[in-house]
Amino acid sequence: MLNIRNLWQKRESVIVTWLISYSVVLIVPILISLVIYVQANDTLKSEIHRANDSLLKQMRYTIDTQIDLMKRLNMEMTWSPNLQTLMYSNKSAIESPYTAYQLVKEFRLYKTSYASIDEFYVVWKKENSILRAGNIRDMKTAFHTLHNTGTKTYEEWRETILHSGSNPFVVMPHLNAAPNETSIAYITQLPNDLNGQETGAVVVMVDTRRFQEAVESISGFSGGTLLILDQNHEILMSNQPESDELQLFMEDDRVQLATTQIQGSELFYMESAVSDLKYALIIPSSLYWEKAVYVRNFTYVSILVSLIGAGILTWFFMRRNYTPIQQLVELLTDKNAQSDPKDTNELRFIKRVVLHTRSEKHEIAQQLQKHQQVLRSNMINKLLKGRPDGLVPYEDAFRSFHMPLYSNEFAVILFVIENEENLYAKLPGIDINERNRLLHLIISNVVEELAVQHHHIGYVAEVDDMMVCLVNMKADSYASDSARNLHDIAEEAQRFLDRFNMELTISISGIHMSWIGIAEAYQEAIDAMEYKMVLGKKGIITYEEIQSEIQSEGSYGYYYPLQLEQQLINFIKAGDTKQASAYMNMITERNFDKPVMSLTLARCLIFNLVGTMIKAINELGDSDSSTLAKYPEWIDHILACDTVQEMQSALAQLLEEVCAYAANKRSINLSQEREDSLRNLTQQVTAYIEKNYTDVNLNVNAIGEHFDLKGSYLSKLFKNQTGEGLLDCIHKYRIQHAKELIRSKQESIGEISRYVGYNDAATFIRVFKKYEGITPGRYKEIS
Repeated sequence: MLNIRNLWQKRESVIVTWLISYSVVLIVPILISLVIYVQANDTLKSEIHRANDSLLKQMRYTIDTQIDLMKRLNMEMTWSPNLQTLMYSNKSAIESPYTAYQLVKEFRLYKTSYASIDEFYVVWKKENSILRAGNIRDMKTAFHTLHNTGTKTYEEWRETILHSGSNPFVVMPHLNAAPNETSIAYITQLPNDLNGQETGAVVVMVDTRRFQEAVESISGFSGGTLLILDQNHEILMSNQPESDELQLFMEDDRVQLATTQIQGSELFYMESAVSDLKYALIIPSSLYWEKAVYVRNFTYVSILVSLIGAGILTWFFMRRNYTPIQQLVELLTDKNAQSDPKDTNELRFIKRVVLHTRSEKHEIAQQLQKHQQVLRSNMINKLLKGRPDGLVPYEDAFRSFHMPLYSNEFAVILFVIENEENLYAKLPGIDINERNRLLHLIISNVVEELAVQHHHIGYVAEVDDMMVCLVNMKADSYASDSARNLHDIAEEAQRFLDRFNMELTISISGIHMSWIGIAEAYQEAIDAMEYKMVLGKKGIITYEEIQSEIQSEGSYGYYYPLQLEQQLINFIKAGDTKQASAYMNMITERNFDKPVMSLTLARCLIFNLVGTMIKAINELGDSDSSTLAKYPEWIDHILACDTVQEMQSALAQLLEEVCAYAANKRSINLSQEREDSLRNLTQQVTAYIEKNYTDVNLNVNAIGEHFDLKGSYLSKLFKNQTGEGLLDCIHKYRIQHAKELIRSKQESIGEISRYVGYNDAATFIRVFKKYEGITPGRYKEIS
């Protein structure tokens, strides 16, 4: 009921406007109805006394019929052969799911036979599952599907259904119930199995609205407060749970049936014939004396009838129109809000809440979009590597991710960022993962947009630390036009991303048909990317062009005759760096001036040149072979370079070292004492590196300061003694320990990089690939 004292505080409320309007229009009927009510009360009092017993009996019959159906269904479910077999047989864990399936299939028949039962299920405690008509769900999923209205937690619901005790009737929330989202549940605990373990329970539920509708349909229902009570006199259902008359008879959570009359209200009750339930009816005493007063004051009634009618109409329509708004406001009100006062104008409040809800919906949609991107990337990754997902066809998967396809022709464009470390340095204060996401987002948006502009469609994903674009070609395009479009997309992307200081090497596969051809296209792009070793970085490499040039070249060797090798050896033995470098440049230029040289031949030539230097050192003679023993490490360093240009640079540096060694071999004869001192220093430096390799600040200068020497000088002494620089020694020792950690497969690449002394994973990946020839991720896969 409305509180008149709060009307001033609620003067902006919609109900105040309605109250004033109805009062002005209907003041005459309100007054007449009030007089009629007062006069008819005594007359109805005797009528209600006589009708109460009959009304309660009708109510008992109506409700008992529904309760009997609940008990009958509960018993049929409890004694079902499938349920007994599932709960108490010694069947294996493999056979139990089939029995459970048979049981839920049987429940479908019950669903048809007991149409007035809103919900029923069996709690299978052993498997922590709920068996419903047609499906099996785990208990948490079933709770969120059936009972998660906010009035009862999962733990409270679980305790209720598994340990209901001696009271089989409980009030339980139900999502599909209306209007209060509650139901009356009849719970039967199943006996323990032969091992004394709890088996579960049978739950049958009927929404309270069915009881209310059944009672309200009874002829003679007076509109009083109707109660259904359990054996502890606690309320299971009430048609007016907040009525003032009900509160008079409440003590804690129970109704006091021993007291029949309190402050002008009377209580009548009757026990159920089929259960331990009781049915009670609370009627205000003021209803009883209206009839006598009506007879005595009939004259006044005729005068005031219009006023009373107006009042009833005013109140009825105001409540009827305002209740939905009030319920909506209560529904939209955040019960957990501490300092957010509700707007006094309901319409303004509803508008504000709706706008806030739309904003939250937008945020949720963004979160779902992020998860969808991860799943989409994972699907593309499997597709590129030829690991199809047999559960969902790729056509359905693409449709579910809103990824349209134009044809069954596919190609792959591969992107490698060559200056990733420099880009990271330009984004200080941002987490490395955020930097990666930002760079990948830029590339994805640019490349996918360019694909659309060329009337194709592309989907970008990250695979093995590279960005891969799967391009679906336009259905009616010619092969030559499609190949040209792929090159244009790569060229425009490279030119546009250069504005962001991104240096990209791009490789393009051939065009393949069907889903199987996607893995072939990806491998072609990988093979083409390998040719950046010969062609250099920051270019666009097309697989088909490389293959055609290699086939047209028709060469199966390289130029490096024996006499030329002998001349180079003689220059090296003489320590003539200038002449040796000139011959070396002549050899490399003559071989690498070809359009495309085979990767295998390029590596063989570099390896042969290194072998020439080793031959020269061997001919010089090395009594202890310490210098010669270090040359395989130099070979690894050279062959780990990404491009031929880098190999040539490293080869030129190695040539200088070899020539210097030869010159020193011929001109300088270190004393044994100095040799021992340098060997001891080398061992100390090596031990210091082994001890402090995890320190991110470990470098050549730091080691020099530790041994009171200049870093460059100490590195030179170390290199003269061991054949390798200090920085290479540090990197190799770190990479060796990183490989052991990767093989153990316990930590992520980022954690391993920090453990072995690198500030960020990008530097670690670059160094690892330099010395091992592959990325840490690829090494982890093959390990």
